[in-house]
Amino acid sequence: MAQRANIAAQTAFGEAVVTGNLDTLDEIVAPNSVDHDPAPGQVQGPEGYKVMFGELRAAFPDLHVEVEHLVATDDELAFAYVITGTHLGPLMGQPPTGKKVSYRGMQISRFDSNGKLVERWGSSDELGMLRQLGLAEI
Repeated sequence: MAQRANIAAQTAFGEAVVTGNLDTLDEIVAPNSVDHDPAPGQVQGPEGYKVMFGELRAAFPDLHVEVEHLVATDDELAFAYVITGTHLGPLMGQPPTGKKVSYRGMQISRFDSNGKLVERWGSSDELGMLRQLGLAEI
């Protein structure tokens, strides 16, 4: 049962990011949740995720995350995903390029007994994304 609840929570997290309804993260993320791979300056808890994903959505308003593979235990989920979007807003101080990106990532999420996200480890191919935008040398 915990696996299903955690999958539902992770699915809701993903939907909040894709739709831009980031206030939903208050219901999904524990206040003291730790991101072990935070964005620069990212704070703990839902607010840190709201800021990080808010900035990503501002840069890529059509942001989409497609989960390709998911493995679940009673308190953890691991999944591989593909992020796609069109660079239509500022990103890391760079103006929009209008280019489309597609890049991969993986994440492990740990949930408490109440189904709240308490820890996250993740990695995405941000260098590949920057290369696709012409913002990083090969």
